[in-house]
Amino acid sequence: MERAAVGKLSEETRCLDRAMGLSWGRNKPARRFLPIVLPWLAAIFYLLTQIHGRALSPKLERFEFCQGHMGTQFRMILYANSAAGAQAAAETAFTRIAQLDLMMSDYLEDSELTAVGRQASGPPIPVCEELFRVLKKSQVMSKRSQGAFDITVGPVVQLWRRARRTAELPDPARLSEAMALTGHRKMHLYEQTRSVRLAQSGMRLDLGGIAKGYAADEAIVLLKKRGITRALVAAGGDIVVAEAPPGTEGWVIGVASLNSQDEPSACHLLLRHSAVSTSGDAEQHVTIGGIRFSHIINPKTGMALTGRRRVTVVARDGITADALATALCVMGSVRGLQLIETTSGAAAQFEEESETGKRTTISRRWSAFPKSCP
Repeated sequence: MERAAVGKLSEETRCLDRAMGLSWGRNKPARRFLPIVLPWLAAIFYLLTQIHGRALSPKLERFEFCQGHMGTQFRMILYANSAAGAQAAAETAFTRIAQLDLMMSDYLEDSELTAVGRQASGPPIPVCEELFRVLKKSQVMSKRSQGAFDITVGPVVQLWRRARRTAELPDPARLSEAMALTGHRKMHLYEQTRSVRLAQSGMRLDLGGIAKGYAADEAIVLLKKRGITRALVAAGGDIVVAEAPPGTEGWVIGVASLNSQDEPSACHLLLRHSAVSTSGDAEQHVTIGGIRFSHIINPKTGMALTGRRRVTVVARDGITADALATALCVMGSVRGLQLIETTSGAAAQFEEESETGKRTTISRRWSAFPKSCP
């Protein structure tokens, strides 16, 4: 068979020579030109096929959609062949986000997350695959951050929500009672039965620091299944991107200002197939007694964070970026950098303000991301 193959190749080569006007004789000098001519022919053939392919490929157009879910606005930017295709893909993704909101909201009394809290101190309760995945990721992040990220802080969060509405600090006695119900070690997950048990009655989970990132991840997955490979999904301060827009190297993402999300960004990242999350007190805070309290709670003290700070995290997916941004806000730049450096593919920038002025700190991998910063 090998001889037949060689013979066939030789005959095809002779045919090519004759087509090119070259002689195959043993002493004919034309054979010496084959190694030079063939690569040029291959290059011309490749160029023609590329031009032909582009001529047949429909032009991608930019489409933008927005809906309210999970207490914020979810914004999608898609590149698709048609408005109908983009609309159908976006509706599928928004439906998925709405489903996750129904599972993971601590505001809705009939959500699956709320049902877990109602059965606290009882036997393990089975939960859906998506909720279990987020709870498991939360536990991992709690351990890695040494408790700086903790979804069992729900009872404390409830008190601080009221504080922001009334501009009054939580009652110390009630805050102490709420703190007795928190602690990630009091939440037990059972892999085999995909179930969860909360150890104490009155415990309540809050996924505000991780659910939006996960929902954005899931939206991107569904968009890709619908053939939309160039997309961006933003949920407040959490953004997940797929392939870059046509003709570009990546999505240009502005890093939120320490003062306000509406303030023009002084720093921009260039990202593809990754996620970025920003956490801080620019939008949600309350001033009581001259002290500015953030909506972010320190799970170890039960107190809302004070002092101006903003953390931006780049990671491989939204669920990781979202959780890390929350954890790093609590941990501060010194301890937070230690965590980010041990997270594969992640980078962070801290911006903190004190009486001596603003200070910016970056992780080692932050410089690896293309960006435009002052």
